Amino acid sequence: MIRGVLELAHGRDADALAAFQAADRLAARLAEPNLGVLTNRSFLMQTLVRLGETERAEQVLAGLGDQDRGSGQMRIGLAALRLAQDDPHEAIAALAPVLDGSAPVPGPAWLVQPFLLEAIARDALGDPAAAGRAAERALDLAEPDGAPFWFVLYPAPDLLRRHARHGTAHAALVAGILSLLAGRKLAPPPAGPQLPIEPLSESELRVLRYLPTNLSGPEIAGELSVSLNTVRTHLRHLYAKLGTHRRARGRRARPCPGPAGPLPALGPGCACWLRVGRAGSGRRVRAARGAR
Repeated sequence: MIRGVLELAHGRDADALAAFQAADRLAARLAEPNLGVLTNRSFLMQTLVRLGETERAEQVLAGLGDQDRGSGQMRIGLAALRLAQDDPHEAIAALAPVLDGSAPVPGPAWLVQPFLLEAIARDALGDPAAAGRAAERALDLAEPDGAPFWFVLYPAPDLLRRHARHGTAHAALVAGILSLLAGRKLAPPPAGPQLPIEPLSESELRVLRYLPTNLSGPEIAGELSVSLNTVRTHLRHLYAKLGTHRRARGRRARPCPGPAGPLPALGPGCACWLRVGRAGSGRRVRAARGAR
């Protein structure tokens, strides 16, 4: 799943789809259910939507049982599908249980996306006040870690510009997101061959697998039975090897040859996945436990 997320961040939707499909096939062979299965399937569904494969996305949803189909992750995927089908009313209906907490999601970072989709849907229905409230809530949740991934995955620059003009407590974050979106459209690919860098170690790969779960640094340390300082050291090495920095946004990372092949170069907006949430940022997520 990590590979798919990185491919999405780079804008390589077809490669992301292949990665999510591979993870889905692997999950089908697990003896016990894994908390990451629905998360991966939601990403798979949303990637199909991004590729215009809405019928296949419907098939993914139809293949689930009622309980899984009603989960928070899959409701978010359904909302993205309904927006792609120009049905904002149904998108809002799908999101309602997620936003009221009756269909929980893996962690607080996942709530950025449903609030953003709610804002996009409300905006499409001509309700700027409701769209502004939802957009501000999405920004509230994204601000602590400065994580713009969802805003890049579901770009709504006009909505964000209008929201900034009417007042927001997150002007700097909005400006950064708009800069990322503009850069993604306008920046040409880097010329010439990329310089090779040192492969990720096994310990660094274990830390990398936990980053999308939104576990805090101390929580990742507890999961791996190491000290917080060890986790921080691995993170510093990760940032260096991936050619990014925790305070840099939109900086391209160089390919990182690893045990399973080279990781993709990271495009604008991907640095958010290389951030670790603050301690106490929400419910612990155990989805990555099986990745040790």
